[in-house]
Amino acid sequence: MYVGGVPDSLAVLDVIAEPTRRRILDVVREGERSVGELVDELGMHQPGVSRHLRVLRDAGLVEVRRDAQRRLYRLRPEPLMALDAWLEPYRAEWAARLDSLEAHLARTATPIDPRPEEPT
Repeated sequence: MYVGGVPDSLAVLDVIAEPTRRRILDVVREGERSVGELVDELGMHQPGVSRHLRVLRDAGLVEVRRDAQRRLYRLRPEPLMALDAWLEPYRAEWAARLDSLEAHLARTATPIDPRPEEPT
């Protein structure tokens, strides 16, 4: 799926590029949190936390549910799973290159004698 001509996974990458948003995701990964709890855990003012939560919600990374007067936020793993799937071919490419490098080094490296030299 594409958002404004950009694959969803790239839009998610843009959203999580911001360190505060990653910190929020780290906190809600552990369980639901209210805005007040996030304010306390992050040491930020409520308007700033709310702005970041709105961006995370719009990107589908968190969802909110009402509990009386509180709004509780929790992680939605699906966008991160989509990002992980998008990254998989790159991981596979790098793994293949590293395997190739390891094989090359194994063929061409001169073994090092692990025994210390004897004093003469």
